[in-house]
Amino acid sequence: MNGKLRIKGQLKFYMQWPFILTIVLLVMDILVFTVNVKAGALVTGFLAVYILIAVFMYFHSRAVIMNELISFATQYGQVQKSLLNEFIVPYALLDCRGKILWLNEEFAKLTGKNKRYRKSITTLFPEISQERLPRGEDAEIMFHFEERDYKAVMRPISMKKLLEESGLLEIEEGNDLIACYLFDETELNQYIRQKEDEKLVTGLLYLDNYDEALNSVEEVRRSLLVALIERKLNKYFSDVDALIKKLEKDKFILVMRQRSLEELKKKRFNILEEVKTVNIGNDMAVTISIGIGINAPTYAQNYEYSRIAIDLALGRGGDQVVIKDKDQMTYFGGKSQQMGKNTRVKARVKAHALREFMVSKDKVVVMGHKISDVDSIGAGIGIYRAAKSLNKRAHIVVNHPTMSVRPIIENFLRNPDYDEHMFIDNDEAKEIVDNNTVVVVVDTNKPSYTECEELLHKTKTIVVLDHHRQGSEVIQNAVLSYIEPYASSACEMVAEILQYFSDDIRIYNIEADALYSGIIIDTNNFTAKTGVRTFEAAAFLRRCGADVTRVRKMFRDDVKSYRAKAEAIRHVETYKNCFAIAVCPSEGIDSPTVVASQAANELLNVDSIKASFVLTDYQEKIFISARAIDEVNVQLIMEKMGGGGHINMAGAQLPGATVEEAIRKLKATLDQMIKEGDIEV
Repeated sequence: MNGKLRIKGQLKFYMQWPFILTIVLLVMDILVFTVNVKAGALVTGFLAVYILIAVFMYFHSRAVIMNELISFATQYGQVQKSLLNEFIVPYALLDCRGKILWLNEEFAKLTGKNKRYRKSITTLFPEISQERLPRGEDAEIMFHFEERDYKAVMRPISMKKLLEESGLLEIEEGNDLIACYLFDETELNQYIRQKEDEKLVTGLLYLDNYDEALNSVEEVRRSLLVALIERKLNKYFSDVDALIKKLEKDKFILVMRQRSLEELKKKRFNILEEVKTVNIGNDMAVTISIGIGINAPTYAQNYEYSRIAIDLALGRGGDQVVIKDKDQMTYFGGKSQQMGKNTRVKARVKAHALREFMVSKDKVVVMGHKISDVDSIGAGIGIYRAAKSLNKRAHIVVNHPTMSVRPIIENFLRNPDYDEHMFIDNDEAKEIVDNNTVVVVVDTNKPSYTECEELLHKTKTIVVLDHHRQGSEVIQNAVLSYIEPYASSACEMVAEILQYFSDDIRIYNIEADALYSGIIIDTNNFTAKTGVRTFEAAAFLRRCGADVTRVRKMFRDDVKSYRAKAEAIRHVETYKNCFAIAVCPSEGIDSPTVVASQAANELLNVDSIKASFVLTDYQEKIFISARAIDEVNVQLIMEKMGGGGHINMAGAQLPGATVEEAIRKLKATLDQMIKEGDIEV
């Protein structure tokens, strides 16, 4: 062995035992000598023979033991290699770049390659790219190969640690090996998919306009209309193995498996359109709303999700499906305009409830959305008058009045009949609001859109009055929520509330002008989203002293705004031959978002334009004003871009984006919705 091999560890200690025993026997021999010299001499003789035999055996057998150890190690290594080669799990050894250095029989059998295959593993499994190789930590990658599912578990092997004690080689960092194991997950995934498919899904289905549809047909044929609707619903849901049962005259409960829901998603819930085809002479088509709850921890929670979803579907105007998956909302349909109801029972009930809340508190604070518009300010002034009629301290939160609302605010600031602190900013509002305050939110139902979101956490008495469709973000802790998407404006809703708020309430000319202005602006001079109740609210305000001439003078554009609007229209781009996309300049304009919305309204007057989108760069955000008449639901488009609004009047804000990026995102959204059938070109 040339002295190069040395025994170490426990074996070395074991081989040293004869020398240890020699020392023990030598001590014993000395002790025997002290007792008897002859006995000591006899023991010395035997000790000498033992030492000679031990030395001979140690040096004579050492080489034999070494050879036996080497032979065992070699055989042990061969056994390990054989076990690894015949390992039932496909195994391969890769270099740091993914090149295959060695593979066992199962790996070769799985891939159909021989054991001399030395190409990158990416050539076999494209999902295992170089970017996904482990860097210091284990990595797991799921992939599909020859109609089976596999999981690749890859573990880095540090060559530096293996060779640093040998003293034979040096290796640089980053040249580690990778051990790759493949596990067949096909059967497990099948069971998982089966379990997912069998999950319980609970839903609620409401007929949106049940009473109105029945009233539009002869009395003797009403039962036939109901029967036809129920038959269509039963057949549609039974075809996908779903159960539907009637709860009330216009309410149904749905129970189905998850896989049934997936089938309905693929059909994009075409029952929304099919049910409208039921017609036996009824002037009004029946529409339905569906709320579905999924993936809740309990069945009861699933039902609660479905109840929240149906409330959201109705709050968004009906004729749509809302699926609630924990905190995520998915929407289908919602393409048709909700029909306004002529009855004012709901407005009367809400007015009385609002009065009760105001009577019980000492202060009323009203706030609208950020960058207040005329509708927001007008509605706030209407609520201010209601509070003052009860002799309550009232304020309206406005942080930075824009050019569009400044004429209204100045009318009140110059009037000695009104408190100089009628309009306050955020800081003042935070000092005023406490648990003895009613906070009324108008013209928005999203907490992040309000002028001061912190006020919503300073009091428990919050009232929401809005005409925009609800989204997934809502004010959760409102004690009174009056959201009517059919209404043309928040001012229309407040005007109705004022009629039932108190018999002796008096609305002054200046206040009537503000409310009337909100209706005028949001309806684009009564040309968009107007109903019977819109004109009735306008007539009420006219009786209170609103003057059309004063309102028109109040909202005339300045030269710069007029030029900016003309510039946006002049450079309009037509996309897909039916979408108008324009950019409104914001430099030097006091209220570019208002000008952008006006330009979007103007573009709808162009023939063949189904929807218009005007973008403006303002306050480090890209504001998008979207408008349509009746062919495209711009609310769905804006919701996909993080905004919302109405079916024909919506908007979105894109912080940190450029105009070019916003246009690209808008076009991509339109392309996707056209492809999915949400928009018809």
